[in-house]
Amino acid sequence: MLVMGIDPGTRSMGIGLVESDGEEFFLRHSDALSPPRKADLAERLGWLHAHLAELIAEVRPDVVAVESPFVGRNIKAAIAVGQSQAVAMVAAASHGIPVSTYAPREVKKAVTDNGGSSKEQVQDMVQFLLDLEEPLHPADRADAAAVAICHINNAQTLDIEMWE
Repeated sequence: MLVMGIDPGTRSMGIGLVESDGEEFFLRHSDALSPPRKADLAERLGWLHAHLAELIAEVRPDVVAVESPFVGRNIKAAIAVGQSQAVAMVAAASHGIPVSTYAPREVKKAVTDNGGSSKEQVQDMVQFLLDLEEPLHPADRADAAAVAICHINNAQTLDIEMWE
């Protein structure tokens, strides 16, 4: 299974393409898409869509897994991240790729076994699970790989439950 994990953002969108053979995880591609900083929100979203759609067309993942926005005190930031999430979903759907979404706590729990883990703990576990020499930087890349790992774990669990 080849999963494109996405950590949405309007300043930096983490991308993690993770493949699994059912036992091990393999990082096939990792990036942080960063639109021009001085561009307004609509231009940044358009830039992200164009670059993400191009990448999806090139790698043809089996599924795109997107982290849902965390709604804390900054509602404006949560809305912008939600718009970035929508861009990722539309880019995948326009290529006929199914989309799954996961809450941040669900992703952290799938990777670290603790839904309240720090970004550093997620980075460390992603490094361990993917057998990488060093952690992925910026953290958006590790978060995106964690989303992909979360989806793979969930898919394997569902597959097991279906056959029991």
